Amino acid sequence: MRTLIASLKLALLVLNSLWVIPLQSLLLLFTKGPAIYILPSYWHRIAGFIFGIKPEINGAPHTGGQTLYMSNHISYLDIPLLGGVIKSSFLAKSEVKGWAVFGFLADLQRTAYIRRQRSKIAEEKNALQSRLSAGESMIIFPEGTSTSGYEVEPFKSGLFSLALNDPARNMAIQPITIRIVEVNGKPPETKEERDLYAWPRDVDIELHHHLWRFAKLRGAILEITFHPAMKALEYQDRKTLAKACHERVSKRLETATIIKQAEYLRR
Repeated sequence: MRTLIASLKLALLVLNSLWVIPLQSLLLLFTKGPAIYILPSYWHRIAGFIFGIKPEINGAPHTGGQTLYMSNHISYLDIPLLGGVIKSSFLAKSEVKGWAVFGFLADLQRTAYIRRQRSKIAEEKNALQSRLSAGESMIIFPEGTSTSGYEVEPFKSGLFSLALNDPARNMAIQPITIRIVEVNGKPPETKEERDLYAWPRDVDIELHHHLWRFAKLRGAILEITFHPAMKALEYQDRKTLAKACHERVSKRLETATIIKQAEYLRR
């Protein structure tokens, strides 16, 4: 039965992609403005509904100007999770461009890519800066990897220099904390249970196998906390800004862990 349900979910995902691809491709021929995020936002919401990915939202996305949304990263499933709530492009590692179907869909949302080779860093930053100079907002995972969601890896400060290179724009930085609440109908108590949703770098399973396994489950509930936006130019340098953002994101995870432990002791 679970295999049948998983097959149906994947079939619905394909159907969800078939309607958005031609319409979004056509739209991109005529505009590069905010309207290009409307159709992808619906795709993300529908994909989340198909796989039972339910967000519990605290706060709201910053909409008062150009923003870099800086979030911790647990899984590729974070993309439909956040994409259904925030109308913006993503910054992704270059490997995503080569993912079957997902890479093409990422292009349709004008995802920006960054390569890890040191020889390409200057080139990548220039490309990103041109996108930001055009007024685009962007969703970024500054850990540079995905984790099991126990804690937040240090943020790569180089990405925060993007907000400081153009002082005239006075860009906003909004920290976001993603926290796993439930997977397959219950709070995860072990790493193995968390990794039913999470896809960390140390997990020994290919993406398509992970997606198939997740499709057999009842879905997941994720808490998304939108912290108050920070003005980048109020910070002296990129390292100070990255640290301040990291503290806000990680503190939410730490607080939730303490609350969970207290509830367990009261049982």
